[in-house]
Amino acid sequence: MKTNLGRHSDTIYALLRIVVGFFFACHGAQKVLGLFGGPPAEAPAFVVWTAGGIELVAGVLIMIGLFTSWAAFLSSGTMAFAYFLAHLSKGLLPIQNHGELAAVYAFVFLYIAARGSGPLAVQPD
Repeated sequence: MKTNLGRHSDTIYALLRIVVGFFFACHGAQKVLGLFGGPPAEAPAFVVWTAGGIELVAGVLIMIGLFTSWAAFLSSGTMAFAYFLAHLSKGLLPIQNHGELAAVYAFVFLYIAARGSGPLAVQPD
Protein backbone atom coordinates (compact mmCIF):
# COMPACT_ATOMS: atom_id res chain seq x y z
CA MET A 1 0.00 0.00 0.00
CA LYS A 2 2.81 2.41 0.86
CA THR A 3 4.31 1.89 -2.59
CA ASN A 4 1.08 2.77 -4.36
CA LEU A 5 -0.35 5.46 -2.11
CA GLY A 6 2.93 6.77 -0.70
CA ARG A 7 3.78 8.67 -3.84
CA HIS A 8 0.49 10.55 -3.48
CA SER A 9 0.90 11.32 0.23
CA ASP A 10 1.30 15.08 -0.26
CA THR A 11 -1.86 15.29 -2.36
CA ILE A 12 -3.77 13.09 0.09
CA TYR A 13 -2.62 15.29 2.96
CA ALA A 14 -3.81 18.39 1.07
CA LEU A 15 -7.20 16.75 0.55
CA LEU A 16 -7.37 15.87 4.26
CA ARG A 17 -6.59 19.49 5.18
CA ILE A 18 -9.14 20.88 2.72
CA VAL A 19 -11.98 18.51 3.63
CA VAL A 20 -11.48 18.74 7.39
CA GLY A 21 -11.21 22.54 7.17
CA PHE A 22 -14.42 22.67 5.14
CA PHE A 23 -16.32 20.47 7.61
CA PHE A 24 -15.04 22.53 10.53
CA ALA A 25 -16.10 25.75 8.80
CA CYS A 26 -19.56 24.24 8.29
CA HIS A 27 -19.85 23.70 12.06
CA GLY A 28 -18.95 27.35 12.56
CA ALA A 29 -21.44 28.48 9.91
CA GLN A 30 -24.10 26.45 11.70
CA LYS A 31 -23.40 28.17 15.01
CA VAL A 32 -22.70 31.73 13.88
CA LEU A 33 -24.78 32.12 10.73
CA GLY A 34 -27.62 29.72 11.55
CA LEU A 35 -26.96 27.57 8.48
CA PHE A 36 -27.51 23.80 8.37
CA GLY A 37 -30.03 23.78 11.22
CA GLY A 38 -28.72 26.58 13.45
CA PRO A 39 -26.90 26.50 16.79
CA PRO A 40 -27.53 23.80 19.39
CA ALA A 41 -30.05 24.96 21.97
CA GLU A 42 -28.13 23.70 25.03
CA ALA A 43 -25.00 25.81 24.46
CA PRO A 44 -24.72 29.29 26.04
CA ALA A 45 -24.54 32.19 23.58
CA PHE A 46 -20.96 33.07 24.54
CA VAL A 47 -19.81 29.52 23.77
CA VAL A 48 -21.74 29.42 20.52
CA TRP A 49 -20.27 32.70 19.27
CA THR A 50 -16.72 32.07 20.48
CA ALA A 51 -16.46 28.46 19.36
CA GLY A 52 -18.48 29.12 16.23
CA GLY A 53 -16.29 32.06 15.25
CA ILE A 54 -13.13 30.02 15.72
CA GLU A 55 -14.63 27.10 13.79
CA LEU A 56 -15.74 29.29 10.89
CA VAL A 57 -12.63 31.43 10.50
CA ALA A 58 -10.03 28.77 11.35
CA GLY A 59 -11.85 26.21 9.21
CA VAL A 60 -11.64 28.48 6.18
CA LEU A 61 -7.98 29.30 6.88
CA ILE A 62 -7.11 25.60 7.20
CA MET A 63 -9.09 24.76 4.08
CA ILE A 64 -7.33 27.33 1.90
CA GLY A 65 -3.94 26.84 3.55
CA LEU A 66 -3.37 30.30 5.03
CA PHE A 67 -1.78 30.57 8.50
CA THR A 68 -2.53 26.86 8.63
CA SER A 69 -0.38 25.86 11.60
CA TRP A 70 -1.70 28.65 13.82
CA ALA A 71 -5.32 28.08 12.82
CA ALA A 72 -5.01 24.33 13.31
CA PHE A 73 -3.31 24.73 16.69
CA LEU A 74 -6.09 27.06 17.88
CA SER A 75 -8.69 24.65 16.51
CA SER A 76 -7.05 21.71 18.26
CA GLY A 77 -7.17 23.53 21.57
CA THR A 78 -10.76 24.58 20.98
CA MET A 79 -11.80 21.00 20.34
CA ALA A 80 -9.89 19.71 23.36
CA PHE A 81 -11.61 22.36 25.48
CA ALA A 82 -14.99 21.41 23.98
CA TYR A 83 -14.35 17.78 24.83
CA PHE A 84 -13.54 18.53 28.45
CA LEU A 85 -16.28 21.15 28.84
CA ALA A 86 -19.20 19.48 27.08
CA HIS A 87 -18.47 15.77 26.94
CA LEU A 88 -16.26 14.51 29.76
CA SER A 89 -18.94 14.97 32.42
CA LYS A 90 -21.12 12.44 30.55
CA GLY A 91 -18.54 9.65 30.68
CA LEU A 92 -14.82 9.01 30.42
CA LEU A 93 -14.61 7.52 26.93
CA PRO A 94 -15.64 9.37 23.77
CA ILE A 95 -17.95 6.50 22.77
CA GLN A 96 -19.80 6.96 26.06
CA ASN A 97 -20.01 10.75 26.09
CA HIS A 98 -20.56 11.35 22.34
CA GLY A 99 -17.33 13.33 22.11
CA GLU A 100 -15.76 11.32 19.27
CA LEU A 101 -15.93 14.19 16.80
CA ALA A 102 -14.35 16.68 19.19
CA ALA A 103 -11.57 14.21 20.07
CA VAL A 104 -10.85 13.34 16.43
CA TYR A 105 -10.84 17.01 15.42
CA ALA A 106 -8.45 17.82 18.28
CA PHE A 107 -5.92 15.22 17.15
CA VAL A 108 -6.29 15.84 13.40
CA PHE A 109 -5.79 19.56 13.92
CA LEU A 110 -2.77 18.88 16.12
CA TYR A 111 -1.29 16.86 13.25
CA ILE A 112 -2.09 19.61 10.74
CA ALA A 113 -0.52 22.20 13.08
CA ALA A 114 2.67 20.14 13.18
CA ARG A 115 2.75 19.37 9.45
CA GLY A 116 1.78 22.80 8.15
CA SER A 117 -0.11 23.78 5.04
CA GLY A 118 1.50 21.42 2.55
CA PRO A 119 0.64 21.52 -1.14
CA LEU A 120 -2.43 23.16 -2.70
CA ALA A 121 -2.24 26.01 -0.18
CA VAL A 122 -2.46 29.78 -0.55
CA GLN A 123 0.62 30.10 1.67
CA PRO A 124 2.72 26.92 1.27
CA ASP A 125 5.35 26.08 3.87
